[in-house]
Amino acid sequence: MVRKLAAIILTLVAVLAAGWLALRRPDIPYETLESTYSVAGSKFTTLGDDVKVHYVDTGPRDAPVLMLVHGYAASLHTWLAWRDVLDDNYRIVMLDLPGHGLSRTPEDKPVSIGYYTEIVDQLADRLDIDRFSLAGSSMGGNVAWRYALDHPDRLDSLVLVDAAGWPPAEGEADQAPLVFKLLRFRLARLVIKDLDMSRLIEDGLRKSFADPSFVTSEMAERYSALSRAPGHRQALLSLAAGGPKRMKASRERLGDLSVPTLILWGQHDNLVPVAHAKQFEEAIPNAVAIIYDEAGHIPQEELAVQSAGDVRAFLDRTASSDQAGRTETVSEAAAPQQATGGGARPR
Repeated sequence: MVRKLAAIILTLVAVLAAGWLALRRPDIPYETLESTYSVAGSKFTTLGDDVKVHYVDTGPRDAPVLMLVHGYAASLHTWLAWRDVLDDNYRIVMLDLPGHGLSRTPEDKPVSIGYYTEIVDQLADRLDIDRFSLAGSSMGGNVAWRYALDHPDRLDSLVLVDAAGWPPAEGEADQAPLVFKLLRFRLARLVIKDLDMSRLIEDGLRKSFADPSFVTSEMAERYSALSRAPGHRQALLSLAAGGPKRMKASRERLGDLSVPTLILWGQHDNLVPVAHAKQFEEAIPNAVAIIYDEAGHIPQEELAVQSAGDVRAFLDRTASSDQAGRTETVSEAAAPQQATGGGARPR
């Protein structure tokens, strides 16, 4: 009986091992991915510890700058519709975070939210951008508000799109797609690291939109293929595990933000609950939130024109307010000089 049971167990292990081997998928070379997924205006630069970063820089050179940071496992492709709406009046900079899209993964440094804020800062320096507005989606939203805390002097405004960062309340994670539930467990991460994740990725994407039909086979294939760039799967699993200790959002911490902030959120977000939009709005001074009744986790794609229009209105309003403030400051500074016969120097 024992021998028979052992034989059955060994047979099951062999079958599972064979299935696991059959589902394994190799890395896809960067050269292959670049030939397929580069976009108009794709550029590369080396940042940090010799990490090759993919970015796009479009729009008038002398216009106000808006930098866009994508979410977990995504890429700069998520912002293409916003670019098309906004880059007539704004300089739009989009990047693939290391371990995502066409950007390489650092060899001797773990990816983390803190590391990504450094990359954003280094790219701004590389492009000679002194001040800019910063928008981030999901994990990119976490990067954005963390950057605003670390570098408040460089930002004109902040846009948080279904941003991550708040500790989840009890039961909030129950609606997450299966792939994200699996990634919470270390054993599952080890097992699925090299496997074909395309079906799980497609399922996760469908649950990220209020309208699942928005997800095309081309979109799912892009996500799957880019996750198989050399080093990307390990980087994504490291991020899913939490990586280095991650700073959590709190009323006390975000209360220090003084930059004008717009919060955009999909009512049907299954990844980051819409309740978190209210938490950001209440925590950040002078923040304003817009909730989209017909969107899920990625309104910049699902309601591209509407959300981009809301961002344009916010940026225009912020720029006008900033210009008025600067004019008032110049006038106040000039008043004493004029009283003594002097004059203010143009700035």
